[in-house]
Amino acid sequence: MGRIFGFLISIITFVSIILPVFSFSTLITFDVDGTLVSSSPGWERGAHGRSFLHAVDTILGRDKSMVAKTTIPELLEKHEFHGSTDGLILLRLARKMLGSSFDNDMASSRVEDMMDEMFQFVSKCGDEEVAKGIAPLPGVLDTLKTLASEYTDDNGTVACGLVTGNVEGIARRKMQALGIHSTNAFTPLSQPQGGRVWDGVEDVRFLGGFGSDYCSACIDNPERNYLDRGEQLAICVQRCIALSDASLSHTLDKVIHVGDAPADILAAKAYVDHPSKPSGLCVSVVGVATGSYSVQELTDLCGERVPGVWEPVVLEQGQGVGDEQVFLKACGLI
Repeated sequence: MGRIFGFLISIITFVSIILPVFSFSTLITFDVDGTLVSSSPGWERGAHGRSFLHAVDTILGRDKSMVAKTTIPELLEKHEFHGSTDGLILLRLARKMLGSSFDNDMASSRVEDMMDEMFQFVSKCGDEEVAKGIAPLPGVLDTLKTLASEYTDDNGTVACGLVTGNVEGIARRKMQALGIHSTNAFTPLSQPQGGRVWDGVEDVRFLGGFGSDYCSACIDNPERNYLDRGEQLAICVQRCIALSDASLSHTLDKVIHVGDAPADILAAKAYVDHPSKPSGLCVSVVGVATGSYSVQELTDLCGERVPGVWEPVVLEQGQGVGDEQVFLKACGLI
């Protein structure tokens, strides 16, 4: 059963009064890990990595046989967490940690509580701890600054945000600790239009679709790793459209998702047929081979290009967001 937290599109009129009126034609959404940020050995012992086990322990507990295992890689297979969303990872960890006493319906009913516990854990950590094991990929900050100065300012036609499996409050803390938010590339949102309040990071509120916005709780279906992300993309698009003047039709004609993993390619591809996708909106993906997957792996998943409907691009091996001119060209901005 899908769970959408704070999807508050019904108050568009209020938002249009409070915020400047935008007229976006392009929305660029970024994945985080492997796309904007590199993960080095030890990521699982950073604030975000440790928050998962803390949350499951605090809200649900664990079987005594699991006491010695303290990190995600010790408890889950790579395919169970890599490219997945925080909600699905929490439930898969709970199943492993609780053993025979695990009940998916009961655990699913506590996902929001576990996400809150994750956020509280990360909130108590300083920037150095939040950034442990992760860092902006080379050139990323410069590219985002260019987007901010030339394309996404008050008169710009490009909106930027995140589509990530991270809990929203944790994504904000990571962007803050890594200096990514200070590039001003991400389109700001007000609280009512952007969802729930995350105490302590309300000054870091920006456009996105997050792991805390949607969790299917379908932990045995590997396709949910990308289908849940597709729902998060849909939420981000609706939030972007809601920034337009409520008295006018939206002007958005293209959404570009940027990611390094199969889940990113497949999520964007799944959104092509999403029931909430506006008619005429072209969906694109820019696959970046700066993570764990090769150009060929990403290309094979893209399928056939359909002009005006599905327009995938995969950059050369090692090229990504940090290769400013290559990236901006792939997005059709130059």
